[in-house]
Formats: sequence, C-alpha cells, structure tokens
Amino acid sequence: MPITLLSGIAAIALYLLSFGLQSQSVRTGAARAKTDGRVLILGFAGVAAHILSAWTLIHRDAAYHFGLTEISTLIFASIALLTMMSSARRPIGSLILGVLPLAIVTIVVSLSIRSTYPAQQLGAGIASHVILSILAYSLFTLAALQSAFLAFQNYQLKHHHVASVMRIFPPLQEMERLLFELLWAAQILLSLAIAAGFMFVSDFTTQGLAHKMFFSVLAWAVFAVLLWGRHQLGWRGNTAIKGTLTGFVFLLLGFYGSKFVLEFLL
Repeated sequence: MPITLLSGIAAIALYLLSFGLQSQSVRTGAARAKTDGRVLILGFAGVAAHILSAWTLIHRDAAYHFGLTEISTLIFASIALLTMMSSARRPIGSLILGVLPLAIVTIVVSLSIRSTYPAQQLGAGIASHVILSILAYSLFTLAALQSAFLAFQNYQLKHHHVASVMRIFPPLQEMERLLFELLWAAQILLSLAIAAGFMFVSDFTTQGLAHKMFFSVLAWAVFAVLLWGRHQLGWRGNTAIKGTLTGFVFLLLGFYGSKFVLEFLL
C-alpha cells in the first residue's frame, strides 16, 4: 500500500503543477498556439505515477480488483495519457484543463475508499476484453469532454464572445476533426471489446454482465449511426455533440450503473 499511496500523492502533485502551467498558458493566449513542453513533461510524469498507483491498487493479493474506485482511477490514468499524447501533437490544451482535475479526484477517491467488489482471476481472453474496454471507455470519455468543449465554443461564438474563444480553443473545424478522430478510434476499440466479450465470456448473467453488454451494444449503435452520418451526410455541430453525449450516457449506464448497484445497493 505505501507504493500505491506515495505514487498517488506524486501523481496529484505533478498533475497540479501541469494544470497550473497550462492555466497560465491559457491566460496569456499561448495555449492556442502550442502546448508548453513543461506541461507535457509534468503531465507524462504524473501519468506514470498515476498508472503505478492504479496498477498496484488493482493487482494485489495475487488477484485483480476491478471495483468502482479501482477501475475509475485506471480509466482516468489512461485518459490522462491519451490527453498528453494528443496535446503533444496539436494545441488542445483545453482538454488538459478538463481531464487533470477529474484524474486527481479519482486518485483521491481510490486512495480513500476501498471497493467491496470481489477479486478476480483473469485468463488471457477476459483480460483482453477488460483492456480493450478500458481503452474504449477512455477514448469515449475524451470524446464526450471534447463535445462539451465544442458545445461551449459554439455557445460563445453565437453570443459574440469571439475573443475569449480564440484565446482558449483551436479553430472550430480543428475541434470537430479531433472529436471524430476520437470517436473512430474509440468505436474500433469498443467493437473489439464487444467481440472479445462474446468470445470469452461464458456466462453473461453474473455480476451485471448482461446489463453492461446491452448498453455497450446500444452505445455502439448510436456511435455507428453518428459516424455514418458524418461520413455520408456531413453531420457536425449540435448533431455531433448530441450524438456523442447520448452514446456516452449509454456507456455510463452500462458500466457504472451496474457496478454501483452491485457494490453499493446489493
């Protein structure tokens, strides 16, 4: 546990430093041009500490603990990593400001609340399903956050707050392009996760798996229609935002809904 605690505290400190530097870049207008190298260095170091904390929390006592708090901190470690990787390639520092506070919250909760979810022994097939699911959820969470920023950007532009939008966000077309890149990557991973689930899960009636799979397939259908509409009909703007958030809500209901019921209500 000391490693889990120390790495968690280190991750929080590094995330706070990265967040502070990125906030300063936003205030000066530099965030629109590029992401400060110091923000990325501190952010990647925080991610490394976060992953160590999450992994030692999940894999302990020769078993895997995939409770609500454990899986949440692992998912947000993945989200933070993907955010830093994306920010290294393009000026999307707004995502950093949205992701890092949420990552800090999940670390604090994971270190404070011990899950009651039963430990599991995983074979290679189930492990692949879990890993693919975590990566898919991480990318869809980023896409949902990106769509929220896009909605805010649209609102600000419609109300003629152009100066504040230009200081914080990249151009609208770049924001939409990133949103659909995230959706395509997440949809591919979700497709593989669902396929692995059908291949390797022998009993969907245990531990809310039927509930999770139903809402995962429903979310997959929503995102498939949205991506088809983008490709064939050029959907964008509010349609893209509403479609992304609708699909994401289905994923939340499937994953967190069942885990919350199993751990805290039953």
